[in-house]
Amino acid sequence: MQQNSSNPIRVIITGATGMVGEGVLHECLQSEQVASILVINRRQIGLQHPKLTEVIHQDFMDVGVLASVVKGYDACFFCLGVSSVGMKEATYNQLTYTLTTGFARLLCEQNPNMVFCYVSGKGTDSSEKGVLMWARVKGKTENALLQMPFKAAYMFRPGIIIPTPGLKNTLKLYHYLGWLIPLFKLMMPNSICSLQQIGKAMIRLVAHADAKRIIEVNDIKRVAATE
Repeated sequence: MQQNSSNPIRVIITGATGMVGEGVLHECLQSEQVASILVINRRQIGLQHPKLTEVIHQDFMDVGVLASVVKGYDACFFCLGVSSVGMKEATYNQLTYTLTTGFARLLCEQNPNMVFCYVSGKGTDSSEKGVLMWARVKGKTENALLQMPFKAAYMFRPGIIIPTPGLKNTLKLYHYLGWLIPLFKLMMPNSICSLQQIGKAMIRLVAHADAKRIIEVNDIKRVAATE
């Protein structure tokens, strides 16, 4: 991992009302490496902090009006996403591929020196030809982002995520199955990482370039542990 800069960074976060986005925001608020944070959400997060600016924007399919708002940032941690359960491929493609790439293109135009971190998922299909619909669409989205002229783009593929204690948007599934986490760590160590590690890895990749662009679970843990 090659160091690029140790200067404090300015970060945009989407999806902060979800579990992953809230966890990443938490790490950014705690980090001395992050100077300021712009959160763009559809609804308020109910949090105030000297580092934090919040913009409410309802229609992520129409982001042109945000051009002046997003200018001047070093990184985007894109944590916005929807579940594919019960959704037709055309709709999921619109809410995943079209929405994400549209926002990313705006950021490229305004911040050509930006680092873009996208939360995808373990099992994403880079070939775009697999059986699983969600994996194909996520793969298509990853491939498009990797072709954009960012300073660097990293595709995060977490599997099972250990929640950060005390945060309010932890999925109910984790409350019910949290007692299984020690077993998951033992039986599937390459499929589990913490939300804290995801946030720390994103922050570090802004200042420390990595040769890998597809960031699997073990990469998340490796980058997060790098000082």
